[in-house]
Amino acid sequence: MARALYIHWPFCLKKCPYCDFNSHVREGVDMAQWQGALLADMRHEAEIAAGEPLHSIFFGGGTPSLMPPTLVGALLEEAEQLWGFDPAIEITLEGNPSSVEASNFAALAAAGVNRISLGVQSLEDDTLHFLGRLHGVDEALRAVATAQENFDRVSIDLIYARPGQTGEQWAGELARALSLGTDHLSLYQLTIEPNTRFATDVRLNKFSPLEDDPAADLYALTQEMTTAKGLPAYEISNHARTGQQSRHNLTYWRYQDYCGIGPGAHGRRQGVATERHKKPENFLASVEASGHGIKTERRLGTSEQASEALLVGLRLAEGVDLAALATRFGIDRAALVDAERLALHRELGLVRQDGERIALTSAGMPLLDALLGEIVGDGLVSA
Repeated sequence: MARALYIHWPFCLKKCPYCDFNSHVREGVDMAQWQGALLADMRHEAEIAAGEPLHSIFFGGGTPSLMPPTLVGALLEEAEQLWGFDPAIEITLEGNPSSVEASNFAALAAAGVNRISLGVQSLEDDTLHFLGRLHGVDEALRAVATAQENFDRVSIDLIYARPGQTGEQWAGELARALSLGTDHLSLYQLTIEPNTRFATDVRLNKFSPLEDDPAADLYALTQEMTTAKGLPAYEISNHARTGQQSRHNLTYWRYQDYCGIGPGAHGRRQGVATERHKKPENFLASVEASGHGIKTERRLGTSEQASEALLVGLRLAEGVDLAALATRFGIDRAALVDAERLALHRELGLVRQDGERIALTSAGMPLLDALLGEIVGDGLVSA
């Protein structure tokens, strides 16, 4: 049964040039209509995957901090009635660090949100302009301080490995971020995603992405600085103090069941992959016609589930337990990984193994995608 719930709010004030998430700009949003649609979509999931209390809820987007606190509260109240809440439930909401949205933090906390993830993205004003952000550094710092006053747990996002960025520049910016005292940092290298404005800009030679070797040096610097400050990486891009890891995201990476509602939301429950309609208007029409926003619903074979579990699990510093995966999915242990290539990469210092548990080393993490193609068993990849 699902123990985590993801709620997607698709609206933003502006589409960022690097963003390939399901986000949309609309002049007006009928909040009453959206409350009814999201509640209906939630009830549909609960009919299928209720049974255990929820241990995490995550409001993602889009920009969920644009949601009225009353709407957030109504969704949380319904979720608690449908599933029940674990006493230590983590309820996260993504937000922008603007003064307008920060003014809602107290009301969001009163509605039940106890963790916030702020898209600061940079602590340099010229970089924020390049990234298409609507806030400035001073505004972001004030929002972080307001968040720390209102929420038990605060995380901030930063984007690095930007065009022309040097180690000295990133070291200064990261040191400033670490000094803010948040218990969690999500640190992402700038990736040029297809069908974004940045992809067009690169194609038109408006700027060039940072090359791989300098980016790798910045990754190594990031690991060194965060570890020294007590926020080591527990996932390739996520860093936290002991006990402050995102419980919701660990649900994904440990391949546990979760329900996803709202436009474009994905879910994995009882061996079934779900995806909602992405376009807000199509989502609303589907809920009106069918009582839910599901676009596709597909049963996953055991080999495919095992492959997915292995692929996401190796993103974690803790890695994966091969014997446990084999038992869970009824797969031959030998089919999970290519033993020869695993041994090779272990000898090269890119993979470590402790009994049945394997994990990428700090040297292997930057090579994650390439190593996954090498290590995962051929039978699973083709499943």
